[in-house]
Amino acid sequence: MKFSNSPEIPDDLILIGKVVGAHGIRGAIRVYSYAESPEIFAPGGDICLIDPAGQSVAYRIVWAAAHKQVVRLALTGLDTREAAQALAGRQVCMAKLALPPLAPETYYWSDLIGMAVHTVAGEYLGQVVQIIPTGANDVYVVKTPAGHPVEEVLVPAIASVVLEIDVPQRRMQVDLPEGLI
Repeated sequence: MKFSNSPEIPDDLILIGKVVGAHGIRGAIRVYSYAESPEIFAPGGDICLIDPAGQSVAYRIVWAAAHKQVVRLALTGLDTREAAQALAGRQVCMAKLALPPLAPETYYWSDLIGMAVHTVAGEYLGQVVQIIPTGANDVYVVKTPAGHPVEEVLVPAIASVVLEIDVPQRRMQVDLPEGLI
């Protein structure tokens, strides 16, 4: 997942949130989480904070408390409100190898963003640029190439539409319902 005005994330890391400010007076930070589950911020886990220049600093999580989409974290070596506030705006990343394993046929969003999408007829539809979570299923936003009749296609992430996902080949095959384009 890439965001405008953000530094490049190294391939061995995955973006899991953004520091939005300090919490309390003892150096805890507030993180807007991009993760589906707050358990990814478990105490004892390691995270990296990346500044706008792309410099990263590793921290160990001492404690974590989730509240809706924000997680409050205490990190080793961070013990004042001023130090915590200075980290606002940093991207929060985690080593991909530290991520919990997934059930078969499930994927991390970072594996899908940038994936090439092809129809069952072999037509190149475009690239997945965003994923929108909905109550029933996710929706993949596919940016089409120049000259295509529409700028983007919204593909429902359901088995009858998304027929194949090949993460190593960075390729997705879809069977779009009539009228979707």
